[in-house]
Amino acid sequence: MLYIKTNNYKYLRVFSAFWTLLASLALLTSQTAIAGSQSIMITVSKGFGLSLYASDLGDAKQIAMGSNGTLFVGSNKSGTVHALVDSNQDGRVDKRYVIAKGLESPDAVAFHNGDLFVATENRIVRFIDIEQRLRRPTRPKEIYSDLPESDKKSARAMNFGPDGRLYVSIGAPCNVCEASAPYSSIIAINVDTGASEQIALGVRDATGFDWSPQDGKLWFADQGRDWMGDNLPPDEINRVDVIGSHYGFPYLHASSVVEPAYEKPKNLKITVPVYELPAHVAPTGLAFYRGKQFPEIYHNQLFVAENGSWNRSSKVGYQIVMLKLDNEQVVSRETVVSFLDGEFPVARPYALLSGEDGAMYISDDLKGNLYRLFYKDGDNTEEPQELEENE
Repeated sequence: MLYIKTNNYKYLRVFSAFWTLLASLALLTSQTAIAGSQSIMITVSKGFGLSLYASDLGDAKQIAMGSNGTLFVGSNKSGTVHALVDSNQDGRVDKRYVIAKGLESPDAVAFHNGDLFVATENRIVRFIDIEQRLRRPTRPKEIYSDLPESDKKSARAMNFGPDGRLYVSIGAPCNVCEASAPYSSIIAINVDTGASEQIALGVRDATGFDWSPQDGKLWFADQGRDWMGDNLPPDEINRVDVIGSHYGFPYLHASSVVEPAYEKPKNLKITVPVYELPAHVAPTGLAFYRGKQFPEIYHNQLFVAENGSWNRSSKVGYQIVMLKLDNEQVVSRETVVSFLDGEFPVARPYALLSGEDGAMYISDDLKGNLYRLFYKDGDNTEEPQELEENE
């Protein structure tokens, strides 16, 4: 049995003998129990609904949306890229295609001018005119081959910026170390010429980034190092005000946690985060809400997917939060969806996508699901509850 809790703390039940195959997690008003079924709880902010858009996607990572509404999902471990189509517009996938398989860690995907771009272990490939060729994609063309080999700490993320260049994050190859370029950076690539530029340095693991709809500046989330205790160091939300800025790794974590193993170069100027998240929540996804379906209080606000802790004495994260902005500054952190039932994670949200249909799409790299977050017409516009920060 699956429980969904709204922020007024009334419990609503959705039932299924096999919850992972549940077709919809939308809030319901009936209460029904099935004897012997597994009880799971998901918390959804009042007024919202959550549906299971697609399943069986491996360890679903980054999401991209095509011009016709096709969703593309990369899967790291399975080496597969899926294309998902909702042809009857009922909020549930009815056609799915395997665009590629047998790739090395294709966790990052991006769509631009009709083409699909996929980042693998050390290169980026391009599928031409992909939405017209879902059944039989053309052989991918390599457009960039200078990505350094990655490991568990250097997953990719990529997206096209307002300037038409492809932005790619390249994480550190370690928990904490001094690594040579282009590790620990975000770069921008001209996909026609292959020319690249370093946009941000000193970045440990930025798998989520997006551009503000207000001023066009790049925002990114960065995960802090491990093994400094339950509450250190904070995870980070950063903004690129000056191209080429250094964000501290490995010398300074967040705004004030000095790394004991490495001394900061004397003349290095470090840009500190615009906001600090609790340690180990693991912000892997970040997206501004660009739709109109949600109430106005959510428009142009910053949503973050917290993938969740793995080496903390009690679990934190496993949720979608909204960072409320005022004059491009974060003024609060508020929960929208929580996938943590006590100490049991129902899902690990990884990436976010603000869809053309006004919904927010959420990938889950724990169960291989893709969720669709939507606002229910006619429900109240009560703001979500504010989270208490860690001590």
